[in-house]
Amino acid sequence: MAVGAKAGLHLGAPMRDVFGDALLAVCKENPRVVVLDGDLGNSTKTELVRQNFPERFFNIGIAESNLVGVGAGMAACDLIPWITSFSSFLLCNAYDQIRLAVAMSNLNAKILGSHGGITLGKDGPTQMGIEDLALMGGLPTMTILVPSDSASMHAAVKAATDHVGPVFLRSSRVPMPDIYPAEDTPFEIGKANIVRQGDDLTIIACGLMVGTALDAAIALAEEGLQARVIDLHTLRPLDNEAISAAARQTGAIVTAEEHLLQGGMGSNVARLVAENYPVPMRFVGLGDVYAESADPDDLLEKYRLTAKDIVQAAREVHQAKIGSNL
Repeated sequence: MAVGAKAGLHLGAPMRDVFGDALLAVCKENPRVVVLDGDLGNSTKTELVRQNFPERFFNIGIAESNLVGVGAGMAACDLIPWITSFSSFLLCNAYDQIRLAVAMSNLNAKILGSHGGITLGKDGPTQMGIEDLALMGGLPTMTILVPSDSASMHAAVKAATDHVGPVFLRSSRVPMPDIYPAEDTPFEIGKANIVRQGDDLTIIACGLMVGTALDAAIALAEEGLQARVIDLHTLRPLDNEAISAAARQTGAIVTAEEHLLQGGMGSNVARLVAENYPVPMRFVGLGDVYAESADPDDLLEKYRLTAKDIVQAAREVHQAKIGSNL
């Protein structure tokens, strides 16, 4: 079953296409925006900017360290550079430059990590960004955004461009179900969105897993459990208030992410929960493993990143909640 199907959500365009449209929109709006490409414009869809604003598009080639360095220099010259490539290439080949030239220097540069997660599919594990959120999470000045649908991608690109300071935006290759209305999308950096109300437990998700969490919530409702679903589109700064309120009000939390559990969204949510209001938790994400080349749906099934896996985790955490109250 497609993500979001049970929730009755319409499947949007591939997220890489949506990013290309959103990037072109901010280029039209702000003449200071420039785009730097790592010879992947056809994959990241930054080619739309090249076609419309060739004087503001720079193909640095397959040289990610140089890509980041040039972008940092442009930021220092009061331009707003979007540094774009696959998450795996940027984070594994140019982490030193991102750390020193962008994050430590606190420059106003924006970084797209495209093709994040395992739904890259048949391109295989060498190109899957499964550790990107953990690596970017190690950079204190970096704002981290993970939009969950087409409308939130447009809002995130606009918010990232307007924000002063380093921003990492994680995108995906595949389509995601439409969750928000295009004309009125709630998106504020650092403020999570509650996309479904519930009092029995909370599912906190980001990116692709938000639609999956909504499917799981509907399945749980058929069992008599009402799950609150939170779209944690900003991983730094975290919405401490929304997370703490979920712990207090629902007494149990499941996190869901298309990323390694080590150092990912769930581990950061758990830290806040432990500090503020400890409750039973379960974590849905990628274990200590590299995925293989396969169809995205088959990969999500094999590595237990589906609605039924969230449902099982929710049942467990709700039982733990009941047990802790006895």
